[in-house]
Amino acid sequence: MVKSPRAGRRAAAAVTLAVVCLSLETGCVVRRYTIRTEPPGATVIVNDEEIGPTPVSRSFTYYGDREVTLIKDGYATKTLIQPVPAPWWDNLLTEFFTENLVPFTLRDEREFAYQLEPAQPPTADDLHNRAEAMRAEALAPPPPRRRGLLAWLGFD
Repeated sequence: MVKSPRAGRRAAAAVTLAVVCLSLETGCVVRRYTIRTEPPGATVIVNDEEIGPTPVSRSFTYYGDREVTLIKDGYATKTLIQPVPAPWWDNLLTEFFTENLVPFTLRDEREFAYQLEPAQPPTADDLHNRAEAMRAEALAPPPPRRRGLLAWLGFD
């Protein structure tokens, strides 16, 4: 059985394509953070997105600061900025290589632990001052309406 030169070129092209596809799958970076609280069970909100009760884990793509809010009944709500800096091997110069060419998976797993403080009931003076401020705000006259071109045209 004699093979045509065309069939040989097709086979070589198929092998080359397979090697290229496999080489594209070599580099990979897995990024994940876990948030724990003491006591556990606090609701976690990261950058205005609720992700669940602690302990909770989430994958991420980009490094940088995250606003973390922890809420649990009987405990003071805690809001903080959590920096997540990039590791030494994931920077502007090396990112292409770690994401695409490294022949194994790189893992960057972070763990953040927070201590929640019991909630303190407000004092009578604090409640009174807040009530007076709300009353003053409710009794204040509304700001005057602007009468500009948009109002004249019926858009206000």
